[in-house]
This record gives sequence, structure tokens and C-alpha cells, in this order.
Amino acid sequence: MQGRTNMPEVDQIVAARLRPLGQRLTPRRRSLLEILRAARHPLTIHEILERGKGLAMSSAYRNLTMLEQAGLVHRVITREDFARYELAEELTEHHHHLICSSCGLVRDMPTDVRVERVMRSVMSEMPVEVFTAQSHRIDVMGLCPECVQRRTGSVGQPALP
Repeated sequence: MQGRTNMPEVDQIVAARLRPLGQRLTPRRRSLLEILRAARHPLTIHEILERGKGLAMSSAYRNLTMLEQAGLVHRVITREDFARYELAEELTEHHHHLICSSCGLVRDMPTDVRVERVMRSVMSEMPVEVFTAQSHRIDVMGLCPECVQRRTGSVGQPALP
């Protein structure tokens, strides 16, 4: 999801988040952040490498791991072999995901005021001895149109298993 924060602001936030970890904003990390910022949905490592110039897979994984530890990148886990990466919400905007349970495709889903109201209520009413909620994330699992079509031969409701 394309963010609302411009790159100079992102650079300042990133540098401030990396500094306590003894890390800095390197050209490779900046390149990864720019790739994720320009993406319309979370990307697999292969999609990131296709969009980056001269990025090695091992270097990309290492840098994504560091950016994730700094809270700057979020890893979306799906049922497929590859995780998908996106900028953390602090650098973009709050959203949820639609995840295909067959092929692992991930698409961003805009927030809905009603859902957010319910989630705030649930979080605030949670007894502290049970759990102290800080934020929420909703992943809606289902089938993308292509997987529905593969299963049924046409776009529409999936066939029963």
C-alpha cells in the first residue's frame, strides 16, 4: 500500500529506529524501503529482487530482517513458502489484508470505520489480567478470483471441498 509519508520523513524515522540497534540507513536498506513504499501490496522476496538493482537474496533477507527488528518492515505470513514484506503502518497507513489461502496472494484491504470502532471497543474492554492490547491486525482468509476460477472453472463462489 503506497504510503502517505514522503522519503525524507521516512529517512528520519528509519535512522531514528536503526540507531538504538547500532545500525544505520545504508543505500541497500534505502533501496528496499523505496521498493516497498512503491509497491501496491506486500511483496515476496523474489518480487523485491526483481524490482531492485543488484540486490542479492542473502543481503536482501539480512536487511529485511534488520528493518523488521527495527519495526520498520512488517512480514506477512501466508500458507505458501514465501513471506511477503511491506512497510510498517507507521510509515504508511493502517490497513488489513485479504490473503488467498490457496496461492498465498496478499492484497491490502482499506479499513472500515465500523470494524475499527468494534476493534477499539474489544481492545479497551479486555481485562488487563487477560491481555493488554496495543494494536490490531486483521487478515481475511479466502480465495482470490484466479483460485476460485481454477477450482470451479468460472469466477464466482468456490466449489465445496
